[in-house]
Amino acid sequence: MNAQTAELGFADIAGVGELLADASRARVLMALLDGRALPASVLAAEAGVSASTASAHLSRLVAGGLLTVRPSGRHRYYRLAGPEVATVLEAVAALAPIRPVRSLRESTRAAAMRNARSCYDHLAGKLGVAVTAALLERNALTRNDGGVDTERAPEDPLAAPLHEHPYELGPAAEPIFTELGVDLDQLRSRRRPLLRFCVDWSEQQHHLGGALGAAVLIRMESADWLERHNSRRALRVTPAGTRALDRILGVGVE
Repeated sequence: MNAQTAELGFADIAGVGELLADASRARVLMALLDGRALPASVLAAEAGVSASTASAHLSRLVAGGLLTVRPSGRHRYYRLAGPEVATVLEAVAALAPIRPVRSLRESTRAAAMRNARSCYDHLAGKLGVAVTAALLERNALTRNDGGVDTERAPEDPLAAPLHEHPYELGPAAEPIFTELGVDLDQLRSRRRPLLRFCVDWSEQQHHLGGALGAAVLIRMESADWLERHNSRRALRVTPAGTRALDRILGVGVE
């Protein structure tokens, strides 16, 4: 052990685990997994607790570094402290047992989450994987490791961003992303990495993240191709989105 390690000690994983272990706090965190900021009143409703109880939970989550808070008028808005928090939540979701569905409403909501959802700020679920696969098929993306479609490699994590990914822009990237309404030159000028990929926790395949993935989701929502479902994270394809995805990418929406 070197002197620096001795001075800094070990990461307090147990402290983070304690924050995640409470069901109400877990529901608050999952409600914020779409990357947006929400007021305490909305988060209290999401968690099914009183305003005072929600306030206590939110204070602990802020103190623990999982949330940030910003006042706006009479309200205080909370959001995840960063994409690394979203990564942890997605990974835990992949390991956690599935709760029994006790109502039609819960069943519909769970199916919607698996079908299409936001993963922090990019598209995930069955639709996210299908869009990524279509970009590969049309040579907007290429895979350089010999892998097939969006299948994860045996050494990939079960649900997490890939530190090193086997993808790059393909020869048809410019025309395909232009037709989608995404400006690659503008994205290249930003500090955020253009390409990042995650292993989708429900599909166990790769989906597109990074600056490009975020831009694709922003474009699909601004063009009214996608709309937020009742759960906020779940996304629903509109009739216009169904036509656009089929025309540009050949992605059929059930």
